[in-house]
Amino acid sequence: MKTGQFVSSFLFSVAAVVSNVPLSNASNIDSNQVQMIPNYSTSEETTVKFQLSTPSESNSIENVEEPPSSKQLNQTNSNNSKLILDSLNNNQNPLQYPTKPEEVQIQKIQAITLEQALELARRNNRELQVGLLELQRAQAAVKEAQASLLPNAGLSAEVARQQSAQNQLAVESTNVGTDEATTAFNGSLQLSYDLYTGGRRSAQIGQAQERLRVQELAVEVLEEEVRLNVSTEYFDLQQADEEVRIANAAVVNARASLRDAQALEQAGTGTQFDVLRTRVNLANAQQQLTNAVASQQVARRRLVTRLSLPQSVDIAAADPVKLAALWKLSLENSIIQAYTNRSELQQQLAQRNINLLDRRLALSALKPQIALVASYSLLDQFDDNVSFTDGYSLAVQANLNLFDGGRAKAQAAQAKANVKIAETQFSDTRNQIRFQVEQAYSGLQSNLENVQTSNAALEQARESLRLARLRFQAGVGTQLEVIDAENALTTAEGNSIRAILDYNRAFASLQRSVTSRAIPK
Repeated sequence: MKTGQFVSSFLFSVAAVVSNVPLSNASNIDSNQVQMIPNYSTSEETTVKFQLSTPSESNSIENVEEPPSSKQLNQTNSNNSKLILDSLNNNQNPLQYPTKPEEVQIQKIQAITLEQALELARRNNRELQVGLLELQRAQAAVKEAQASLLPNAGLSAEVARQQSAQNQLAVESTNVGTDEATTAFNGSLQLSYDLYTGGRRSAQIGQAQERLRVQELAVEVLEEEVRLNVSTEYFDLQQADEEVRIANAAVVNARASLRDAQALEQAGTGTQFDVLRTRVNLANAQQQLTNAVASQQVARRRLVTRLSLPQSVDIAAADPVKLAALWKLSLENSIIQAYTNRSELQQQLAQRNINLLDRRLALSALKPQIALVASYSLLDQFDDNVSFTDGYSLAVQANLNLFDGGRAKAQAAQAKANVKIAETQFSDTRNQIRFQVEQAYSGLQSNLENVQTSNAALEQARESLRLARLRFQAGVGTQLEVIDAENALTTAEGNSIRAILDYNRAFASLQRSVTSRAIPK
């Protein structure tokens, strides 16, 4: 009787300890190492229904004595965000690389929000920086082409001292004339302007402008791709962090179950088989935790590389896992919006215009080229008692290529074929855009259903674990039922987190498929 009372008392104590274990507090991130960014901004997204609450969040409320005002919170958030962004800017020479181990050693783990990650990508992403430089090059090319609208002017001058060998020979042979050296000045000003080029000048200017348009659209596409990639990898990091938390909680529960099994064995009501089974369950949980930590590190470094952050910095996700906003457009309206906003379609049209201008440029070689040429010259020979003499010329030059072997017409035929190719590519791009929208829209809808289903399954798993523990405490259940319920809860938590983040990924993909969204500036 005393043994039974001892066992019952011990089991109730263990159950109380296990039931009070905060699952969300289990993490491998050192709170002293991670610098969290306060996020006081109010989200407009629909998140309340499916947002996961954690004990750590509820406990933190008890420590708040007097909440600051909304203005103070926003100001604090803005200042902290600016400091974080400035500290994470990579201003190192891109041609340099670390040569010492301490230069690549992680010095801190900085928690950042998604918006901060997007801002860092806008500042630091190498692909985007190259795209902006190519845009500057295209702008310079337009100015180069527009220079043909202005005349060309040139100035030349020469001061020469010379002695003619012919004069010297004449003096020596006939004693007539002089063989002295002379100093002379000769200067001229030339001015030319193309009056008619057969369409070559306008075609070249138009090509440069269209290429600039193509590059501007390319930068927009690159910005959209960077935004999608950063968002997706940020969601991957959130999932990796949550998987570490869930795996940590599973280890905690497995250790509690092992203590229960060992206590029952010592009390004589359990078996060695139950202990071994719980040890296996603990080992599996520890293995899953190890794998989760490794995946977390990979997710961190992948995003660090995407953002081109300093070598000594690692990052963590500061945003809580929550559902993104609901998509308000229908499928048909989404497709129409995509046709209107996608930069890829505008690129194809610009490329078609370039090909049309290529044809005009090729045919311009068969047309006459007319130019106005003017010059003014100034001549003076020093020490001849004669002042400057000058002269001028004004002419209209005309050139016509009578025969080029058919080269111009062949080039025009190539350009015409390129126009057809661009039109075909436009049609293909249009079809691909529709498919992308339909695919992203379908994925978004299915993921939303998965969020609802996984949320219900999570609540059921929590209730099942609670009942399994009560049955075990009452002596009508088994340790195996508790282990199974714990594993089911771990799986349900993972599925719930995965469903929410899959929805967010689908939402970001649909945004990319429908809108021309640039990185916020």
